[in-house]
Amino acid sequence: MAPQKAPKFLFIPVSSAEGIGEYMRSMIIADEVKRTWPNAEIKFILSEQAPYAAQCPYPAELLKDTPTKQVKAVNQIMSDYLPDIVLFDASGRKSQLVHAHKLGAKVIFLSQHKRKRSRGMKIGRALVTDCHWVVQPEFVIGPISWLDRLKLKLINKPAPLNIGPVFTQPDASTQAALLAQYQLTQNEFVLFNAGSGGHKVNGELAADIFAQAAHESYKASGITSVMVFGPNYPNPLPELEGVVVIPQLNNQQFINILAAAKAVVLSGGDTLLQAIALHKPTLAVPVSKDQPPRIEKCRARALILSTDMKLSSVNLGVSQLVSEGELARLSMDLSLKGCMNGLEVALAEISRLLEE
Repeated sequence: MAPQKAPKFLFIPVSSAEGIGEYMRSMIIADEVKRTWPNAEIKFILSEQAPYAAQCPYPAELLKDTPTKQVKAVNQIMSDYLPDIVLFDASGRKSQLVHAHKLGAKVIFLSQHKRKRSRGMKIGRALVTDCHWVVQPEFVIGPISWLDRLKLKLINKPAPLNIGPVFTQPDASTQAALLAQYQLTQNEFVLFNAGSGGHKVNGELAADIFAQAAHESYKASGITSVMVFGPNYPNPLPELEGVVVIPQLNNQQFINILAAAKAVVLSGGDTLLQAIALHKPTLAVPVSKDQPPRIEKCRARALILSTDMKLSSVNLGVSQLVSEGELARLSMDLSLKGCMNGLEVALAEISRLLEE
């Protein structure tokens, strides 16, 4: 049941000029919060260095740097705003979590890999954290150690909850409108996206390599390619034969395009797990140093194909991906061993916290 008073939410994702995953995840949760509790107040704290900061549809406090490095500023915003729930998405110093707790807010910490998960389980942080969500399936990140489990039990705190990837479910009307807008036919195109568009590999933008691979894929197979560059892509968009070029999409739009694709070529970020949850045959290519372990876990489970960032390797991987035999094999394994959308679990946990 929704609470009597209008709940106040503060979202503090990692934000920078490069990545966008934490911000997008926070936006997805914020949108669902607003849908569930229409009277909720929502505020974001973001770095002004993030290209997407000025586009945030919710009221946002912009800082000189990522919020984790702006301890006093973040704490002052929390004191002035007095939120009921603060969500730190892979962000936050211990002192910031402590401050939110002292103000009476429920504190949620989101981690996406082992180092962040371990940080969230440190006693000083765990004592002031009401929920610790891991946005990875356990088969990717692995279980916590028996020692961590014992430590959390001794301080009467629950173990981190593996909620998996968080995304807005596709819907027929949004998908139909997008396919019409870009003159696409369901299951007759390959989607390419290298994340936010700002990642560089050996000095070259990953998005440029993906775009060239999209062009090569069309020339080799005749299947239309769709290249989503992302909000952090700094260059003018190219024109490539056989490639539908899209500057950027919000998560709902991206998920609907992804769900309609024949196959997808993605970086190893959040969208990889979203594709797995939607049972989409995927070629994964790492664009940052934290992605190879996640990609390898998914590949070892036979859920994806993977390759390195060399254009020749990506071209070879795409050719294998779109072969009928590989599409059928991946589809079967995904249906048997994939993962679920964590958004429903997140909202249930938020509802529980608001009712405490």
